[in-house]
Amino acid sequence: MMNEAAALANMIPYDTIGLYEQPKPRFIFKMPRVVPDQKSKFESDELFRRLSRESEIRYTGYRERSIEERQVRFLNGCREGHTETSFVASGTNLQLVFNANQNPYLHDKECDFEKEHGKVHIKSYFIMNGVCVRFRGWLDLERLDGVGCLEYDERRAMHEDAILRDQIDRYNQRLREFEDTKRAYRDNRQDEMEAVRRGVASGGIGVGASMWRR
Repeated sequence: MMNEAAALANMIPYDTIGLYEQPKPRFIFKMPRVVPDQKSKFESDELFRRLSRESEIRYTGYRERSIEERQVRFLNGCREGHTETSFVASGTNLQLVFNANQNPYLHDKECDFEKEHGKVHIKSYFIMNGVCVRFRGWLDLERLDGVGCLEYDERRAMHEDAILRDQIDRYNQRLREFEDTKRAYRDNRQDEMEAVRRGVASGGIGVGASMWRR
C-alpha cells in the first residue's frame, strides 16, 4: 500500500533488558483509509489525471447476456443503488454504489432518471487509492454507454483527514505510553541488578573472612 501508511504501520522493536527475554507487546495499527495529502495526490497522480477528464464509460455487467437482458439488469441495478462501469480509455473498472432514492424533492440526486430522457445520471462517492473522490456521469439506457469522470471530493476528504489525524494521535499516544513503561521497567531492572550485585559482594567478603579465621 502507500509508503506513508506502511511506514506508520511498522512494528516497534522491543529492546529487552535483563537476564531473560521479556514477552514482546504487539501494536495493532489499523491501516489508514486515506493518504495524508489527498488533494496533492489527486492532482499529481497520472491515473487520477486521466480519470478526472470526461471520457467514455460503459456498463460492464453481464457481458455474456443479450443486450435486452443487460438493459433490464442495468435498470434494476440502478434502482437498487449499484452498477458496474468502466472507463473505456484506461480500462478502469468501478463498482459504483449510490443512493437510489427517487424523492422528487431532492435537489442533488445520486441516481436521476428525470434529468434527461433515455439516460440516467449517477453520482457515487468512494475512496480510491487513498483519495476521496466522486464519480459523476451518465449512461444511455439503451446503448449502456455514456460519459463520466472522477472529481476530488473535498468535503469528505476533510472528514477523512480528521479521522486520520485522530488515529495517528492515538497511535503516538500508545507509543509514548509504551516507551514510558519500557523505561520504568529498565530502571527497575537496573536497581534490582545493582541490589543483587551488592548483596553478592557483601556475602562473599563475609564468608572469606570466616574461613580465614579458621
